[in-house]
Amino acid sequence: MRQQNLDLRVHDRVALDEIELYAEMLSAVAAAERPLTVAEIDMVLGVRSGEAGRRELTPQD
Repeated sequence: MRQQNLDLRVHDRVALDEIELYAEMLSAVAAAERPLTVAEIDMVLGVRSGEAGRRELTPQD
């Protein structure tokens, strides 16, 4: 069923950001010669380890 009044200018920013992260992860895996470590995955995803081993998002510019 197709909606007649679908506004194609509307974007789901969260979904687009997730797709971009997924693409970055696929690129990193494809370039690696071995499985990525947790630290390498965190780096690709922009996550850093905080105190007591907690993960925190790295601020993006």
